[in-house]
Amino acid sequence: MTNNVNLFKQAGFTLIEVMLAMAVFSIAGLALLGVADNNYRHISHLEEQMFANWVASNQLVEVSLDKTWPPKNNKKGNVEMAGRTWYWQQKVIKTTNKELRSLVMEIRLKEDDELVSASLMTYLAQDKP
Repeated sequence: MTNNVNLFKQAGFTLIEVMLAMAVFSIAGLALLGVADNNYRHISHLEEQMFANWVASNQLVEVSLDKTWPPKNNKKGNVEMAGRTWYWQQKVIKTTNKELRSLVMEIRLKEDDELVSASLMTYLAQDKP
């Protein structure tokens, strides 16, 4: 009978072992939550930059199709894409060649935001008649 009692006493976990296991699993869980949150923030930022670059690219194509010369400086507007309103501003920079202009398209999520989500640059040449 004493042998059976000793077997039952050694078969279970002690309270300290259970608490230690719970502590290890909770620390691992918190670490996983932190990694998942960080991953989500980075993916959201990359998604925002991708859409902003698409908006900038679309606006540069639109400007290149417009034949007015020289392109208007500091022209602003907004466009809807991916359920958001994107605010764009074009900046025209003179070059040493009078028939060539540098054009920078800046995209923001908020109109008065100083932080630019994306910025693309291209060169436009004056069409010769």
